Amino acid sequence: MIEGKRFTKNDNGFICENCGFQVLPLGYSSRNHCPKCLCSKHVDIMPGDRENPCGGVMDPIKVEIDSKKGYIILHKCRKCGEIKRNRTAHESQVQPDDLKKIIKLTAGR
Repeated sequence: MIEGKRFTKNDNGFICENCGFQVLPLGYSSRNHCPKCLCSKHVDIMPGDRENPCGGVMDPIKVEIDSKKGYIILHKCRKCGEIKRNRTAHESQVQPDDLKKIIKLTAGR
């Protein structure tokens, strides 16, 4: 059994390694992907812990709809191939995720 926290709030801004966009903190949760291109970085083992040594860019490959959590982006790491799930921030007041890209990804494109 895994002990300890399953989520660490880590709401820092960053520069997207895929497109160079300046990403601002959300203010209420851990920002983990670019709102412009939806790419992420493979830095977490557990959400927000920043303990994964891989560090690869993670591409959005699909979006699923969860009845409780809303849109969930599936990211695949370019470096190691791992797939991770991340909630969208399309309703955020600070740099909302690109809803058109999210909708396209619900069809797997």
